[in-house]
Amino acid sequence: MLWPGTLIGAGAGFAIASIPGAMLGALLGQALDRRLQLHSWAQLRERLGGRPALRNDELLFVLLGRLAKSNGRIVDGHIQQARVEMSALEMSEAARRRAIAAFNRGKTGSDQVRGYLRLLKVQPYAAEGVLRACWRMVWADGKASSAERELILLWGKWLGWTPQQVQALAHDYQPERKPLANRGGSYQEALRILGVTATTESAVIKRAYRRLLSRHHPDKIAGSGATPAQVREATERTRELHSAYALIRQQRDLR
Repeated sequence: MLWPGTLIGAGAGFAIASIPGAMLGALLGQALDRRLQLHSWAQLRERLGGRPALRNDELLFVLLGRLAKSNGRIVDGHIQQARVEMSALEMSEAARRRAIAAFNRGKTGSDQVRGYLRLLKVQPYAAEGVLRACWRMVWADGKASSAERELILLWGKWLGWTPQQVQALAHDYQPERKPLANRGGSYQEALRILGVTATTESAVIKRAYRRLLSRHHPDKIAGSGATPAQVREATERTRELHSAYALIRQQRDLR
């Protein structure tokens, strides 16, 4: 792990008072690193530029914002998925505001996230949770572009995952190749799945979709002590909800 403040302190201390100065400078620099949460030169440059360090929940939404914007345009599905993630994490109002700010910050693509992700290497469950959330965001618009895949593979590498391990997670969230209508479903069936009718207002349909996604979110189910079979069922239910909403959006030309 690279500690920029420690290295700077040691170098400055050595220049002033040789080895004893280097030791004292390193201690002071280490204290600064811990206080400012500095783990890389990129983070040091960010702090010098007035950008605050990212919390773990903020880091997640910076990544999600980066993915959503990676193809140049954020669609409604991306926004809905970000809200679903907030609901699944049961965020407070203050935490939601931080998450929204982090999502918007991520859209700029200016954050250096490598140091933050490397810290998560020692937290395998947190690392997997981040990658799963990223794949959910990718599939929020029904397709995964090469730019999105490259980003997730790169982030997975920094988290200590192999490309094969990262790619394997994608299959848990990839929508069915055949649309709902071609699986024996229909517009009426899609309405039934979301618990709405043909005369329901678009805003109400969106709220119903978000509510159901939050209720059946696989991570939320897993966190409640569910069995692997129940998690798989929740994952399949989520796919069904995505397909149903996509069909309704197409039928009613929702944006």
